Amino acid sequence: MRKIFILSVVVFILKTSIAQTTILGVVRNNKQPINGATIAIKDSYDGATTDSAGKFRFRTTEKGEQILVVSAIGYKTFEQKLNLSGTSQDFSITLKEEINEMRAVVITAGAFEASDRKRTTVLTSLDILTTASANADVTGAIKTLPGAQQIGEAEGLFVRGGTAAESKIFIDGTLVNNFFFTSEPNIATRGRFSPSIFKGTVFSAGGYSALYGQALSSALILESIDLPDQSSADFGISPIGGSAGFQKLSKKKTASWGLNYGYTNVYLAFQILKTRPDYFVMPAYHTGDANFRFKTSKTGFLKYYGYFSQNKVGIRTSSLDSIGYKDAFRLRNFNMYHNLSWKENLGARWKFNGGVSYTNNKDHIKGSSQDADNDDIVLPGLEYKNFQLDADGNYFNAKAVFEKRFEGLSALRFGTEYNHSDDRAKYTLYNGQKYPNTLKENLFSGFAETDVYLTNDLAAKLGARMEHSALLDKFNFAPRVSLAQKLGKDGQASLAYGIFYQNPERKYLPSPNELGFAKATHYIAQYQTVTSQTTFRAEIFYKKYEDLLKTTVVNNQQMAASNTGYGYAKGFEFFWRDRKTIKNFDYWISYSYLDTKRDFLNYPAEIQPNFAAKHTANLVLKKFVSKLKTQFNANYVFATGRPYYNIRYDDVNSKYAIYDQGKTVPYNSLSFSVNYVPNVFKQGTTKYNVFVLSITNVLGNKQVFGYNYSYNGIRKEAIVPPVKTFIYLGAFLSLGVDRTQDIINNNL
Repeated sequence: MRKIFILSVVVFILKTSIAQTTILGVVRNNKQPINGATIAIKDSYDGATTDSAGKFRFRTTEKGEQILVVSAIGYKTFEQKLNLSGTSQDFSITLKEEINEMRAVVITAGAFEASDRKRTTVLTSLDILTTASANADVTGAIKTLPGAQQIGEAEGLFVRGGTAAESKIFIDGTLVNNFFFTSEPNIATRGRFSPSIFKGTVFSAGGYSALYGQALSSALILESIDLPDQSSADFGISPIGGSAGFQKLSKKKTASWGLNYGYTNVYLAFQILKTRPDYFVMPAYHTGDANFRFKTSKTGFLKYYGYFSQNKVGIRTSSLDSIGYKDAFRLRNFNMYHNLSWKENLGARWKFNGGVSYTNNKDHIKGSSQDADNDDIVLPGLEYKNFQLDADGNYFNAKAVFEKRFEGLSALRFGTEYNHSDDRAKYTLYNGQKYPNTLKENLFSGFAETDVYLTNDLAAKLGARMEHSALLDKFNFAPRVSLAQKLGKDGQASLAYGIFYQNPERKYLPSPNELGFAKATHYIAQYQTVTSQTTFRAEIFYKKYEDLLKTTVVNNQQMAASNTGYGYAKGFEFFWRDRKTIKNFDYWISYSYLDTKRDFLNYPAEIQPNFAAKHTANLVLKKFVSKLKTQFNANYVFATGRPYYNIRYDDVNSKYAIYDQGKTVPYNSLSFSVNYVPNVFKQGTTKYNVFVLSITNVLGNKQVFGYNYSYNGIRKEAIVPPVKTFIYLGAFLSLGVDRTQDIINNNL
């Protein structure tokens, strides 16, 4: 029996060994062997893992047709059919990289993005609120980034040699008209919208997506917040105004609505601070907004935001044309804005984003000459100073974007956009003669772009946009291309090329001459490294301007003449932000070098524009002291002097000529703010409180933005800020939500 048992065991072992099949081989990617990959026969326990050379070897007793499965972290699973018959089988397997958002390169050439979806975060809403020189203005904080110029005499974003009209702003995908308060002579106005309503910010100094158009230089793309954390009430108070708001979140946390109101009057501040112009009507603002947001499904979201503002101002300055007399300017403005957006996943990897917006802006402007007693007077030869302008603008924008996601992060987007504008103005002379003007435009656009991810390290964005202007009766076609290559763990290089078109500015229209689109071609190269605590980016760019608007004088009025203007802008920029080196300390440095010239509007030749400085630098510092619950913020801005010109129309030679020119003093400004976050009242009553002290241009540096000239060009006067130094003190309280620790964790 013992011999029979031993013989049986030997026979069993021999049969088993004969029935086994040896599987061996190597697993690699396109570049090198893969260590730690798992190889197995599907639905069995037979398998192995690769060694440091990517090699594997195992035996299996499975027979017949089977499936070999190979998997590794960061790679797509590989499957192959095989027939097991006892014969050894050798495999050479190449795995393809799995493209995912956490590891993939991000196309960023030309753009700074801060949102909850991207790793390239630069500025958040809290950054905007606490940047010392920004004064809680979105574009004020954007000016601390490379590419933006420090312009104090006009509102808007001046980017890389472009005018303010060449930068456009979008909220939830749709164009915003009149983003800034109506301008006053030689005084920059701020943006209308609070940064606290936005969760994402994309500032593109060039090379932006084909989804957006009608901007030669740059696009600022803002995304509003979704649902709040919970219901809350907020109010603020300062010597120049107050605000109050309420936000209600539904019990199921699927919907919310809110209201806000604010009033500002700078009378007290201007009584203490000496202002350069005489404000005979103090700037006063009523603002309010309303919102509702709700989930339309598990993946869908509908958002509405409505806004209104009403403001007035009156300023008086000494006349350069008539000694002893004054020039007066009065403004009343009403603005209303509505935005409705909807996003929804449609299934099968399809997504829809759409929105509509409407703006109504009414300006009532009156200009006049005044005598020593501040009474309006008509002076011979200067009758044009006595006028009245009533402007009423209605603007409608609609946009629809469809997106199809493919394997990995690759995607296709396409859609259409419609912009309608209806501007009606009535200009009244001193003698009562009226000149009505109506300008309507219907702009239709179609666009498409695709994100192509070849690997996690290499991606491309290919797009194009086509537009038709009913006003110009012309089409344009604008291709755009961006490439990005990952370099190391945190670094990447990007390239961008694109063509951008824009209609002539409305203030020079209508024109008896045939006009077309202005054109700019962008070339951008960028390198950046981004971690959770540091950001470094360097960028070089070149812009070629073509078909810029040129103006002429007809009956003493400047109007559009042709599209024969041209120019260029080139330079380099860098940005460094560090929140790691020093505990509770955050700082960033930005620098821009700009070489630009253009021949447009009334320029007699290709010259450096008066809104372009060659060198601009920003240093922003933020230090949070946890024990004191206080953040100290500082911002120092430097820019070299800008050119100024006295350009006048030569009636004899029927052309423009430069009669005087020079360069302003360099721009220097140090701003400082303190934010104190205590719990003032009992726990459970007021949960979130901020006391703010902000001082702009602490050292009182002289700032000159250019020069005004008399009508005959004999006298000139520097354009300076209304006040050298501005001080703001305020308190903001919130009931219902304890955000104190959030502020501490985010360094305010």
